[in-house]
Amino acid sequence: MERLSSVGMLVARILLSNVFLFSGVKKVFAFSATQAYMTKYGMKMAGLFLVLAILFEIGGGLMLLLGYLPRLGALALFLFLLPATVVFHRDFADPAQIVQFSKNAAIMGGLWAVLAAGGGEFALRGRKR
Repeated sequence: MERLSSVGMLVARILLSNVFLFSGVKKVFAFSATQAYMTKYGMKMAGLFLVLAILFEIGGGLMLLLGYLPRLGALALFLFLLPATVVFHRDFADPAQIVQFSKNAAIMGGLWAVLAAGGGEFALRGRKR
């Protein structure tokens, strides 16, 4: 059963990290458009926050994917996603925003599970052997 749990955690880490890695890389290649989108939502210093978002998404996504300090990666992504969800998906009059808010809440649940359980057997763990 331990092996099955570890395989399950590996699959979860791959699927969760995919969301953040894709989003982070997309932001790199559409920096100006993303910055304009953030400014539209009233964010001050959007350029700085965009760079931080990219670092969180790519860094935390890689930590999750590789299982290198996966709890720290999950915590970083959870803490990143919390304000991002509140800032960008708070218009509950728009059904699409309700879906985005709910999706982010589900992703936060998955991140919380990694935070609680760790990376599983198939993780680098970031410790010396």
